[in-house]
Amino acid sequence: MKSYNKWYMLLYMDIFDKKILKALQSDGRITNKDLAERVSLSQAPCWRRVDALEKQGLIKGYTAIVDQEMLGLSLTAFAQITLDNHHQSTVEKFDHGIQQWPEILECHATSGEYDYLLKIVTQDMNSYNQLIYEKILRLPSIRSVNTSFSMQQKKRTSQLPIGD
Repeated sequence: MKSYNKWYMLLYMDIFDKKILKALQSDGRITNKDLAERVSLSQAPCWRRVDALEKQGLIKGYTAIVDQEMLGLSLTAFAQITLDNHHQSTVEKFDHGIQQWPEILECHATSGEYDYLLKIVTQDMNSYNQLIYEKILRLPSIRSVNTSFSMQQKKRTSQLPIGD
């Protein structure tokens, strides 16, 4: 299938594609039969649309949402990282470093007072300190790390807001 840019996809996605994306975000294990019924299509066209959405990269994959508390991962932290400089080699070393630690769930380059925001999940404060002092602070050119800890999670979703 021909590859289109993101603007083409946004302009030409119809109501069925949007319904499919919404349904799959809600239940990634839904059968094609049930998905087709939910979006008011027959099974073959529904499957072709899902296949096209996957090939275009709109659907990047499927995953299970796991309960972190049941795994003993009770601490969620948001670390604000500031670098000493933004030289290409410094940024590349930072980018490579954070990719290797599974405790870091997300890393966002940000505007404002700090350079990066990390979402980190660990077992407890000791394991968090170990990650910070034995790994992150050993990366070159880290000027500072400021951390906020989640006291209570009020909302968690991976579902993007798809318009009608």
